[in-house]
Amino acid sequence: MADITAAAVKDLRERSGAGMMDCKKALTENGGDMEAAVDWLRAKGLATAAKKSGRVAAEGLVGVAVEGKTGAAVEVNSETDFVAKNDQFQDFVRTVSQLALKTGGDVAALAAAAYPGGGTVQEKLTANVATIGENQQLRRTRVVSVNEGAVVPYVHNAAGAGIGKIGVLVALEGSAPVDKITALGKQLAMHIAAASPLALNEEGLDEALIDRERAIAMEKAATSGKPQNIIEKMVEGAIAKFRKENALHSQIFVMDNKTKIADVIAAEAKAAGGSIALVDYVRFQLGEGIEKQTSDFAAEVAAAAGTAKPAA
Repeated sequence: MADITAAAVKDLRERSGAGMMDCKKALTENGGDMEAAVDWLRAKGLATAAKKSGRVAAEGLVGVAVEGKTGAAVEVNSETDFVAKNDQFQDFVRTVSQLALKTGGDVAALAAAAYPGGGTVQEKLTANVATIGENQQLRRTRVVSVNEGAVVPYVHNAAGAGIGKIGVLVALEGSAPVDKITALGKQLAMHIAAASPLALNEEGLDEALIDRERAIAMEKAATSGKPQNIIEKMVEGAIAKFRKENALHSQIFVMDNKTKIADVIAAEAKAAGGSIALVDYVRFQLGEGIEKQTSDFAAEVAAAAGTAKPAA
């Protein structure tokens, strides 16, 4: 039997919203596997759908930059939020965001790119680690572009120009006036920051994720006591709802809470007297998908002082 720690129970409780004893039971039933425990709780109706953003824990900054009809986003991680407030670190993220415009969304190419003043991006990052005194990592980057239209940037929880906790790029292709496209892009970017879509359209959703949702829905429906044909309809209904709620084009616009994003774009294109198509987007939220170790500060101090109590 896996050793279920209090820290693991606390983590699961924060991620799922379920009660402490339910979280402990979920971990016990699943051998301490956190993801399996989340699914177990959801299948039992004891937790709400967990998004990747529920695992956000790493510190640092996300940066976005746009030049012409191309936009780039980067994420640079640090150990603490104190570094994210450091001018040297912030300047590095802004500079790297600009450099990322030329490296095609490849982290290795970005790390090897020449950094202003000499050396490469990776060498500058290594130097920053030495001078700031904390580990830092160039985690990811992505680039989007259009032939006609605009790429619109947006930063939520901004720490400064072009840097913050959530960075969004919206790629809108079309013949409508650029000012109209840009205004729409800003609204869509704010929607994306808030609604956290998982794909541009339903066809783009990860099938492995759909399979996972189907398994959860099936287990939930199985407890209803209804005939198999009804259960199958319930499951497919749940999957259809999941697809609509997580694909950007079919999401409901957060600005009015009633119109599909696809319809918002169509209406704006008609009003602008030209074409507008949402062809791509980027949403980077700081630390999403990274598990951060938690520690008991008092215990660490006690251990350092040699006064820690022996384990029972």
